[in-house]
Amino acid sequence: MIFLKNKNEIKDIDCACKIVRDTLFHIEEYIVPDVPTIDLDRIAEEYIISKGAIPGFKGLYGFPNTLCISIEDEVVHGIPSNRKLKTGNIVGIDVGSIFNDFYGDHAKTFCVGEVSNDKKKLINITKESLMLGINEVGPNKYVGDIGHAVQKHAENNNFSVVKELVGHGIGRKLHEDPQIPNYGLMNTGPVLKEGMCLAIEPMINEGTENIITKKDGWTICTADGKPSAHFEHTVTVTKKGVEILTI
Repeated sequence: MIFLKNKNEIKDIDCACKIVRDTLFHIEEYIVPDVPTIDLDRIAEEYIISKGAIPGFKGLYGFPNTLCISIEDEVVHGIPSNRKLKTGNIVGIDVGSIFNDFYGDHAKTFCVGEVSNDKKKLINITKESLMLGINEVGPNKYVGDIGHAVQKHAENNNFSVVKELVGHGIGRKLHEDPQIPNYGLMNTGPVLKEGMCLAIEPMINEGTENIITKKDGWTICTADGKPSAHFEHTVTVTKKGVEILTI
């Protein structure tokens, strides 16, 4: 079931979204070589709590931490640990918060020091794919319009879209209907309506679209070991189009 949110509910979602936006801004200065990823997790958790919110991922479905930190070929759901970031890495960081029972969800991929031009291109195309997908959001548009825009831009630049993982509706639960694939056809899927809140999150790979899960049961990686990038915004459908809440 797709839930339409009223103005007060969207206000709470917006507050949760601003907290995760600011969390990623806050930790960015610490994303440097030799920093253990568990330190980033601790800093993020302390920040979210200081803003009167609850870490949205910690304990959800049994996930152990506040952040998902995914390095290089890790697509999503990487578990923070004592592993240290290295110069040349790219690292995707996904964060959620709960404010007044409503979720916000946001992700970015960062560079650790100087990275290769190929990785820079992957990051830029993934970010552009997200914005092109968001540009398709509006009343009486379709979920398929979003995925079509993401897929077209990624594949036109010789990258692949992860098809087994999708974006989602968001509200009192982190994952609500509808699912938002990062591929598809125009004018297909559920119709977008005012009051819908969506987490749109392209996961774009340098190589194959195929993915595998590590033995930890959480970390999802590219099957060929090549890098992956991930960006996510939470948005709401308005009368006139779309508002990005995590910006």
